[in-house]
Amino acid sequence: MKQDFVFISESATEGHPDKLCDQISDAVLDQFLRADPQARAIIECAVSTGVVFVAARYRARTIVDIPHIARQVIREVGYDEKDFNARTSSILTSVNELPAEPHSVDESTLSDAQIEALSARHTATLFGYACTQTPVLLPLPIWLAHKLARRLSAVRLTLQLPYLRPDAKAQVAVVFRNRRPARIHSLTLLVSHAARGVPPAAQLEQALRAQVIEPVFRDEPLRPDADTRVYVNPEGPFEIGGPSVHAGLTGRKNAIDTYGEYARHSGAALSGKDPSRIDRTGAYAARYAAKNVVAAGLADECEVLLSYAIGQARPVSVQVETFGTGRVSDTEIGARLEAQFDFRPAAIVRAFNLRQLPALTKGGFYRRLAAYGHVGRMDIGLPWERTDKTALLGSV
Repeated sequence: MKQDFVFISESATEGHPDKLCDQISDAVLDQFLRADPQARAIIECAVSTGVVFVAARYRARTIVDIPHIARQVIREVGYDEKDFNARTSSILTSVNELPAEPHSVDESTLSDAQIEALSARHTATLFGYACTQTPVLLPLPIWLAHKLARRLSAVRLTLQLPYLRPDAKAQVAVVFRNRRPARIHSLTLLVSHAARGVPPAAQLEQALRAQVIEPVFRDEPLRPDADTRVYVNPEGPFEIGGPSVHAGLTGRKNAIDTYGEYARHSGAALSGKDPSRIDRTGAYAARYAAKNVVAAGLADECEVLLSYAIGQARPVSVQVETFGTGRVSDTEIGARLEAQFDFRPAAIVRAFNLRQLPALTKGGFYRRLAAYGHVGRMDIGLPWERTDKTALLGSV
């Protein structure tokens, strides 16, 4: 990117149809792993008017009531309209059991040689990124978009704006100068609302400014100014929203799940995949590495690339890009990462305790990741957000 530019990222509330699908997929996964931590499962979901379709491939020592979980998620998200609700929507499932394996794998009990023998099951190239733009080391546009989307959900659930419906988006455009955030260019809120009882457009915008925008930016060092443009439903009223208006699909919001397209990300979905899938766990490991590099002061920006090949445990490529901000060479940072981080699939699962977290986390672990991002979260104790390896990475 240039030194000076405008960059836009967006987030979506848990009621957006794609995010609803992510939550259903991860809620089913949570239940599989809660009952059988060694389960393998891949769950994909699609929703449309009055219909939810869930496809699951699994191997587990348990039975999961997928329709019940889907209805529970729909109910908790807040869909109760005639065309789409937890009670009357049709839940269709396609369930296939994966072939049995000789032994279940518990990564926490494996020796180093056994970890080395567990190769990647899929070819994948994953990216992790961190920068100094925000306290959680995420790019500012996606950080602000998530905050706005969360606030939209909060004012709906607390009935501060009771006419809002679950489906909403927030977009934030930030002006960068010398690759640093300089001002807020524009904000766009796309909010679904009830067919009746919603105020006129001007009053709706005023309410969202007072109840959403101002609280979100109150503690932010960079705030909207007199020239910041604010758009609320610029294409007109957005009645009801959700699956009644537009369909949803698991894994279609990868940018929202990661870095808001400010940095590269894999094309593979994150939600709905058990910890044996390197395209999910590898993305978390890459973020962990990048965040520790930045937290250690080795660079102001860091992208870590991990490439895996089927049949090999170790990534065939570990690359680092610091975009000219590194205080030591990218090659040196890459060498330090390979010396201090174990990027083998089974080692990642063991280090992050990924099989046990659903049972240890109230309300499920993976479902909580399915809205508002898989990285940079301050509301969940994510193991890949720790900065406990900074001392091991050394100094400048």
